[in-house]
Amino acid sequence: MANTADISRGLIVKLDGSLYTVVEFGENKTARAAAKVWAKLKGVDNNRSIEKTWNSGDTIYPVRVEKRAYQFLYKDDTGYNFMDQETFEQIALQENLVDAPQFLKDGQEVSVLFNTETEQPMSVELPDKIVMLVTYTEPGLRGDTATRTLKPATVETGATVSVPLFVNEGELIRVNTKTGEYVERVKE
Repeated sequence: MANTADISRGLIVKLDGSLYTVVEFGENKTARAAAKVWAKLKGVDNNRSIEKTWNSGDTIYPVRVEKRAYQFLYKDDTGYNFMDQETFEQIALQENLVDAPQFLKDGQEVSVLFNTETEQPMSVELPDKIVMLVTYTEPGLRGDTATRTLKPATVETGATVSVPLFVNEGELIRVNTKTGEYVERVKE
C-alpha cells in the first residue's frame, strides 16, 4: 500500500477493480481545506480514461509491474505474436494491448508490461522513436525547406506519416511512436 505522495507518472494503480496508469497528476492546495491530489488515468485493462481526486494522504493501491524484452514475430487471427528474448516463449496479444500497432515491424524489439501478481501481460510499448523506410510519397521539390509544409508518406508497415516536402521515396526517417509524427531524416 502507498499514499498519494507516491503518485508518479507511469504508476499503475488498482481502482474499483480495474487497472489504470497515471498519465498526468498534480496537487491543489487551498488556504482552508486540506490539499487534494488529482490524476488523469488511462485504463490498462479497459479503454477508459478518467480523472480521479484524492485527499492528500489517502491510500492508493499501486500494482507491481515488470518490463520484459520481447520481439514482434507476426500478426494472425489470434492477435499479435511476440517472443520472449530470454526464454523464447511465445505469447499472442490483442490489438488493444499494443501501444502503436501501425508501427510494428517483423523482428522489432518491444517491451511487454506484466502484472507481477497475476503474470498477465498488460500492454506492449514500442521504443519512443523508431526508424522506418518511406515506401511511397509524392516527389519533393528541391530547395523547398523554408516552410514547414508537410505531405503524407506511407512507411514500410503501411502507416501514413506527415513528412516535410524534401523527404523522398526510399529514404529512412525517424518516427515518434507516441505521437506518430516525423522526427528527422536518417542518414544511412
